[in-house]
Amino acid sequence: MHSVLVVDDAQFMRTTTSNMFLEWGFNVVGNASNGEEAVKLYREYEPDIVTMDVTMPVKSGIEASKEILSEYPDANIIMITALGQQRLIMEALEIGVKDFIAKPVNASQLKIIVNKVLNTYD
Repeated sequence: MHSVLVVDDAQFMRTTTSNMFLEWGFNVVGNASNGEEAVKLYREYEPDIVTMDVTMPVKSGIEASKEILSEYPDANIIMITALGQQRLIMEALEIGVKDFIAKPVNASQLKIIVNKVLNTYD
């Protein structure tokens, strides 16, 4: 069973995204509301995949991803972005984030990205 860490400053997004992963048979090991929590939980659980919101308080998704990827270069991070954040998406991909998806998150689109990133297809 694959594990996932869901990171978003909006409770609604964390719940919605977590429910998608639970439906797909994933183990949701944690939910974080900012980048600092995300780094801490990543170190604790080393999940198979992370969905990371770009814009968050305390530490942004980009900053948190940089920190995680510097310690865990093989981390599978998918950025969740708002429309119009192309510059941030490019920066995220340059530091090693695997892929991205724009809000509102479409479940079937996210599933395709997750399968691609984890290299699993069903």
